[in-house]
Amino acid sequence: MLRIAIVDDHQIVRAGFREMLADELDLELAFEAASGEDALDALRETACDVVLLDLALPGQSGVDVLRAIRRRFEGVRVLVLSGFPEERYAMAMIRNGADGYLCKDCEREELIRAIRTVADGRRYVSARTAELLAEELAGGGTAPPHESLSDRELQVFLRLARGESVTDIADSLALSVKTVSTYRSRLLEKLEVASNAELAAYAIRHGLLVE
Repeated sequence: MLRIAIVDDHQIVRAGFREMLADELDLELAFEAASGEDALDALRETACDVVLLDLALPGQSGVDVLRAIRRRFEGVRVLVLSGFPEERYAMAMIRNGADGYLCKDCEREELIRAIRTVADGRRYVSARTAELLAEELAGGGTAPPHESLSDRELQVFLRLARGESVTDIADSLALSVKTVSTYRSRLLEKLEVASNAELAAYAIRHGLLVE
């Protein structure tokens, strides 16, 4: 029996995924959570095999939760289910530890297949993500700079783009102000921008703000 967790701040979305899983005899719901903090608390108390993780969560973002799961809960697989198309986040999430990435409008059969694939220890990518990977390997396109960011860089980038201060980010991520400032400087260089305002503009231009 595979134990599944659904992490999404919209009750109707959780209900939809719950209904999709209901008829599968080998899948059971471990827990639901409406925030990243609640999800991490539940993982400490409840055994889980696969987490269905939204990116746009209140408080800790899906990126934050993905990093925390990778650090604290060995063996838990993470399937990102996002309202954002693959072009925006799939490659970055897979590079930074997600076991799979699907858009929320996927068919039920694809969701079930993806859950079983990642539970089996393999990566799951949609047809569109596979195309993006193939294009990258063939040199057919130039990936935008944000796709090469590390998971920590991506965390800091998204928080800066949302207007959080260096001090607030340091407090949230349990880092020193100096460390966050170093990440900020690195981000400005990698994304070829000169200020926090330009970081935000970059995020908006690429559809990366997950509010």
